[in-house]
Order: sequence, then C-alpha cells, then structure tokens
Amino acid sequence: MTALPPGSTIGILGGGQLGRMLAMAAAQLGYRCHIYAPPGDNIACEVAAICTIAEYHDLAALKDFAESCDVVTFEFENVPVDPMKSIIGLVPIHPPLKALEVAQDRVVEKEFVRKLGGKTAAFAVARTEIEVEDAVAAVGTPAILKTIRMGYDGKGQVRVSAQSELASAWRRAGGQPLIAEAMVRFEAEFSIILVRGTDGEIRYWDSSRNVHEDGILATSCLPSGPLIESQQVAARKMAGDVADALDYVGVFTAEFFASAEGPLFNEIAPRVHNSGHWTIEGAETSQFENHIRAICGLPLGSTATIADRVEMQNLIGDDGDRWVQLLGDPAANVHLYGKAEARAGRKIGHVTRLYR
Repeated sequence: MTALPPGSTIGILGGGQLGRMLAMAAAQLGYRCHIYAPPGDNIACEVAAICTIAEYHDLAALKDFAESCDVVTFEFENVPVDPMKSIIGLVPIHPPLKALEVAQDRVVEKEFVRKLGGKTAAFAVARTEIEVEDAVAAVGTPAILKTIRMGYDGKGQVRVSAQSELASAWRRAGGQPLIAEAMVRFEAEFSIILVRGTDGEIRYWDSSRNVHEDGILATSCLPSGPLIESQQVAARKMAGDVADALDYVGVFTAEFFASAEGPLFNEIAPRVHNSGHWTIEGAETSQFENHIRAICGLPLGSTATIADRVEMQNLIGDDGDRWVQLLGDPAANVHLYGKAEARAGRKIGHVTRLYR
C-alpha cells in the first residue's frame, strides 16, 4: 500500500470517544477525518473536519461518505456488516470486515480462536429459551450467560449460580440467543493490544492489569505483575495469530484471564481499546496514533512504555464532577470526552498518571 499523504481524509464509522481520540491523533499527522454515525451524542464530530449523521443502513449516505474518504476505519465493533459490504471497492477498509464479523458473534469468535490453538473457557449455546437449562448443565454452575451478539461494558450478561435462577435468566438477558460460559478461576485480567501494519509487521504494547467494576473497566495499571508478565508471551502469540489470520490492519485487542492453566482468551475488540488509553502519555506512540499510521500505510511508531509505573482510571458517571480537583493535580493527565450527560455506568473521561 502506498502511504496516504497528509491532507487525505480518513473516514471513521462511529461517533464516540474512541473516534474522537482517533481524529485528534489523525490531525496531529496532518489528516482530515470524516465521522459517520447515527443520531446521538456524537462527540467525535466536535474534533472532525466533516460529520455525516445517518443510519448505518442508509446506503446512499454511506456511499457518499465512502467516496469522500481515502480510507475507512471503525471505532465501534457493532457497526452492522451487511451495509458496509456495499462500499467495498469504493475505498480501502481497515481493519477488514471479517474482523467485525468474528467479533460480533461470541460463538464464531471463540471457535475462531480455538481453531488457531487458543484456550477459552468451556461454553455452550442456547439459541432458544428452552435450551438455556441444557447449556448451563453442559458448563456447570456458576456460569455466565451472555448475548451472542451485541453487549459490552457488562451489558447483556447474567450470572447464574444455581438451577433455580435459570427460569428468569433468558428474560434478564433480553430474550435473545445466548452463550453459556463456565466461570473461570483467574488471578487477574489483562489485554494484549497490538498494531499490525499493511506489510504484516506487528508491534505490541506492554500489558496492563485491568480491574473491572460492574462489568466496566475501572483501572488499567502497569507494571502488571509477575503472573501476567509470565503469560504475556503466550497471549501475544495467540493474539498475533488471530490478527494474522484476519489479515488485520490497525490496532487490535484481545482480552485474557491470567489463570493457573495459562492465559485464557475472553474476547477480541477489532479497534483501539479502553485499556490502552494509558498509551497516550505512557508510551512512545499511542494506540490512536499507531492505528492512524497503520491504516494510512505509514511506518509504525515505537510501542515502548516510557515510565516505571502507569495508572489509568476511567471516569464513570458522576466521577466527572471531580474535574476541577483532578485538573489541580499536577500528576493527573485528564481527558474529558465532552458527553452531554453523565449517566450511571457511562464513561465520560479518563485520567492517567505516570510515575518515574
């Protein structure tokens, strides 16, 4: 791929905070961004050159968008794939639509990883309500039921610890096809975040220890500790194999459990990732800049960590009320996303601290 020159237009599907930070990184490299998103609180539009507000299934608007761009990427993995197929051939799309197809179906995702030699928790499928009992029986209790499609930040998930809880599980999960997963005994959660260029070169950032609260990432910290560090090589191999199999271009994330049996794969995100926000201040090149570099055919930047210790904390809901206090802390690198409403469970910003 010939490198896209500065002044080219990058199309971003999705208008959230990841698109916002991608557009900011693109601007530093001299690119213009065109955001395409359905109606909503599209905070990415505030920092982009162009913004199209239209439904993803509006093929005419999607075609106009594609023809205005030199490359198209995603900030959201639940962009519907079928309408995106209509712009294949009009503009290069990175990462490939295959990555979205795999990530959007938890069963396909786990089978894809298993075929490449990856380890996952035991799972079974319940595509109808009457199959829930058999699926949970296959993996045992306690178990976690997740919607096969959609769902993130703890949404679309129901934990069951006894057979008596199954009667309401289907309804509580939204009444749609589910995957039942055995509860995994693990010491920590971590991510492998990599960037893969158009030439197949892969670079990895150090893995952070991730702590979730109510299914939402609360903190990511480095160094991650001896257990995660001992499993990082194997997890990187697994994530790299998935990226290669998808012929992936851009930043790619795979989430893992650090367990006594080694790294257990949880899920992938074909995009920049919340657990990589620390790279803005804590790495030689952030995940956002390297994603732009990769999809534009530029040389990849160094992913080296530049501090002895890094802590990233999400600001969720009314955490943002502390913005004046946080800005008064000289160690705090504060990022506020400009969202119109700070609802409970909604990420409205993050803070990163470096310790040398």
